[in-house]
Parts: sequence; structure tokens; C-alpha cells
Amino acid sequence: MSPGHWKSTMVVQGILWILYGVLLQPEPGTATMRLLMDSVIQALAELEHKAPATEASYTASAWLLSAQDSGSHDPLRRFLLEGQTLKTIKLDLPSLSPELQGLIEEVARHSVQDGKEYGVVLAPDGSTVAVEPLLAGLEAGLQGPRVVNLPLDSTATPPSADTTFPDIGAMVPDVRATSPGLRGVSPDATFADVGAMSPNDRAADLDVGDISPDIRPDQASSPDTKANPPTTIDSLLVVTLARDLGLNFLQGPHTQSHSGLGTEGCWDQLSVPRTFTLLDPEASPLTTAFLNGALDGALLGDYLSQAPEPRPPLSHLLSQYYGAGVAGDPGLRSNYRRQNGAALTLAPALTQQVWGALILLQRLEPVHPQLQGMSQEQLAQVATHATKEFTEAFLGCPAILPRCRWGAAPYRGRPTPLQLPLAFLYVHHTYVPSPPCTDFLRCAANMRSMQLFHQDTRGWDDIGYSFVVGSDGYVYEGRGWYWVGAHTRGYNSRGFGVALIGNYTAELPAESALRAVRDELPRCAVRAGLLRPDYMMLGHRQLVHTDCPGEALFNLLRMWPHFNTNVKPRTSRRASRRSKRKPPPMIL
Repeated sequence: MSPGHWKSTMVVQGILWILYGVLLQPEPGTATMRLLMDSVIQALAELEHKAPATEASYTASAWLLSAQDSGSHDPLRRFLLEGQTLKTIKLDLPSLSPELQGLIEEVARHSVQDGKEYGVVLAPDGSTVAVEPLLAGLEAGLQGPRVVNLPLDSTATPPSADTTFPDIGAMVPDVRATSPGLRGVSPDATFADVGAMSPNDRAADLDVGDISPDIRPDQASSPDTKANPPTTIDSLLVVTLARDLGLNFLQGPHTQSHSGLGTEGCWDQLSVPRTFTLLDPEASPLTTAFLNGALDGALLGDYLSQAPEPRPPLSHLLSQYYGAGVAGDPGLRSNYRRQNGAALTLAPALTQQVWGALILLQRLEPVHPQLQGMSQEQLAQVATHATKEFTEAFLGCPAILPRCRWGAAPYRGRPTPLQLPLAFLYVHHTYVPSPPCTDFLRCAANMRSMQLFHQDTRGWDDIGYSFVVGSDGYVYEGRGWYWVGAHTRGYNSRGFGVALIGNYTAELPAESALRAVRDELPRCAVRAGLLRPDYMMLGHRQLVHTDCPGEALFNLLRMWPHFNTNVKPRTSRRASRRSKRKPPPMIL
């Protein structure tokens, strides 16, 4: 790397450290700007504009040193992200507007307190993202391919402010020995080459169902607890995901029962989001927002670690990732973080990373209250269970946006509870809206429109469907898992009604939408005890006189594994002719 490129990279890393660790631990609720990802990108852009004029902005270590007195004590993250020797340099940090300063203070630390989640922002795709693990991943990625050798000397002591760290990056030359990356992009590829990987190589055609549906998860992700401990760890995966996974599952109840992974929440308002309340007040810190941020940090860090110099401005990179796709690749964007994350964090490798992160924590913090006295076998068991839960309960499930996210009106009346588990999943198309929705704003508007039609025109209590699937990579909660819907007359209490937004008489939905209905949604429902393992999948037309879910989609549905061929379609010739002459406003 040339001196000029090295200097520019260090300036970018310095900008990250301002955002990541330069501020005092904030009091929740102090920011004045809207808690949006666009606001974070705006802060980055302002820092990038001012950083070149700032003296002594050459190394990330110098930026970090100026923040250590006020930052939280995190020896593992400091050890992994401060690869260069620290120098005692005090910096005059670039001044930000009071609004951006307040925003950064609020989002710099992630925490869960009294049912509220702090340090999170609302992204343009409708997802909520924790900023702290996102920034950690960007910082790790900027340092390039880095692997830490394990085990460290058991006499290692926790690092102090004046500790000199080894150059970890020099220990092992290529991080891909332990992290597969996104389809093994060559570090010699040009920036355009890295971004030019088509959706065929990423989320668009990646069958996440291949990661574990027919393989027992304990077989897929478990190391032999008698095997040797890992010898290396990937600093990128450790600082974004593996460390927190391991610590979460060191908690007593989580090692034997459901992990509590991936709890969602609701913003007080979507136009000016300020407060995020979790739907489960007893949620673990590994919420959906945290895991979203961790995956985004890992994916973008992996991208940066393999991108050639000069790397793109981080504000541009984030704008693309939370927009149309990095470098014009629609497969590398936040909508598909779970699919791309599954490729980056394959279960056996992730188990080793979680195990290695716990080993490193033991070395750096010998008196860590959760790790004292734990054997290698115990650490391996924790890593195995953590990876299994993460792979099954999060990566293998679709991202479901709750009702509050798309602006649902209140339920009218009193909902009727379902008697779970159910035996059927009924597939619909909405017909109207006819065009598939490909972004959050359009899909959310479609959901509100359908709910309004169902409530005001049909006279129903709520939107009829249990779930609705967009072509934007997300599933939208309708009546959900627990309440009887109004989707399949005469059969509403026996199955879940899942609709794909669009008219699929002559064409098929996006592959991501098909995968959600065919694989992800039912697999997760079976795992949670909501759907019977021997469930049957039916098209709407097999039970009601209708053309729904459309000829093209129904012909495909007939080839799916759980389709029931014994129930014949009930579409009448008269209904078919009438639908061709003048279609009704909505087929339900």
C-alpha cells in the first residue's frame, strides 16, 4: 500500500472512531435529530468533509486514544481493532453541528433497558439497525484481512491505556482462511469487480434453505467438543457478532432453552422516530436491530477488506447499501442481509469463531465473571448452541416487519385466537395491488391500502391475511401467528393465509418472495411449534371458487414439497370467464 493510500485509509478509520468511541456514555433520549440511518450517513459525510483539514488525523489509533478516557472499557474490541502501536497524540476533533453531535452521542452505544432499545436507527428499507456493531465491522474491514492466532499466552493481562498491541494483521496474511467472505472475492479485484458480482452470486438466487433444513443443526454446526480448540479467529466476525453471541449464551437460561434472539420493536412514530420499544420487555440484548447491525457490519467489513484502494467514502457506501445496492449490485443491500449473512457465517466456521472469541476473552479478562473456571469443552458447548440458535432462529427465518412498522390501523373488535399448531398454509396473490412492490415505502403503502379495503369495504375487523410477502426481501405481519384471519372462507381457523403482493396470473414473483413462502416462513413456524411438521400447502383456488393465486404461481406451487395434490382446484368455468371479462377489485 502506498503512503498516500495508507494515509487516506487511516483518515477514514479516524472518522469511524469519532463516531464509534469519542463521546461520553450518553443519557438515553438526548439527541435532537431523527433516529434515522440517513442521519448517521449525514454525520459521516460531514466528518469526511472536515477530516482532511484536521491535524494529526493519520491513524485510527490516534483517534481512539483521544477517546479512551470517555469510552467504555472493552479490551477485546480494543485488542482486535488497534493493531498498530498507540502513540500519545491528542487531537482537535472536527466540530459537528449540535444536532449531529447529539445524534452521535445517542447512537454510539447499544443497550437494552426497561423494555427500550437504545443506539438504534430506522433504515430506509424499514428495518431497525444498531449502529455500534455496524461501525465496528466497518473499522475491522478497513484494516484489511486480519487473523489472530490462538491460544494467546494464558498469562496475558487486560490491556491498559498505555499498552502496545502487536501488529495482528501480520500474524496470518489472509483472513479468508477462516472466513469465506462473499463468494471468495479476490483481494486483487478492482472496486468495480467487487461490486459487479451479480445477484445470481448473492441474495437473488441463494437458497438459504440449503444451510440446514434437512440436516440436524447439531450436526451442521457442532464441533466435536473433544476436538482441538480453534487456532485462529477472524477479527471482523468476532467484533461484530461472535463475541456477543457467545456472551449471550453464557447466561444460564439461554444455554438450555430458547435464546430470545431477534426480538422486534416499534418506533413511537415513523416520520420522526425517537423512542424504540421492544415487543418483548424481557428480550435479550441480541435483538433484531442488534443482529441487523452486526450482519451489516460484517458484510460491509468483508467488502471493504477486499476492495482495492482508494476505498469509497463510508457515507457513499452506506447510502448504496441501504439503497439500491453497493456499486449497483441489488443483491448487496440491507434487504438481503440474512441471505448474504448466511453465506458469510456458515455454521461450522461461525461455531469456531464464537468458541475462539470466548477463549480470547478468557485470556484478556481472566477474572471475567461469566468465563472464570469454564473448561474448553464448556466453551465449545456454548459456541455450538449459540451458532445453532442463530442459524435456525434468525438466519434461516424470514425478516418479518411488525404491524407497527407499516403503519397498521388498530384491530376492530376482538380477535379470535388460533388453536396451534395448524395443519395448513394457504397461498394467495393479492391481485390488487397488481404490480409487485420492490421497496419498503411501496410495500407499506400497499399494506395500508389493503387493510383499509378489508376494513371499510369488506367490513372485516382487520387485513385478512396472516402474512403478506413483498418483492423487497421482507414479510409483512398481517394478523400474525396467533389470530384467526379472513383469507380462505370456511378454512380460516385451520391454516395461515400468506399472500404475495402482485398479480401472478401470467408471471412469477421474485425468487426472494417465493423462497420466503416455500421455505423460510413454514420452516420457522414448524420450529416454533406454530405449524405441524406434516403441514400441507394449498392454493386458494383449491378451497374457494377463485383463480387465486394466479395460474402461473399455482402451477409452480404444485411442484413444491408440501403441496397437497389430493385437493382439486374449485375454479369454475363461469368464474374463470368472468375473471377474464372484468376482474373484481380484489380476490381474497
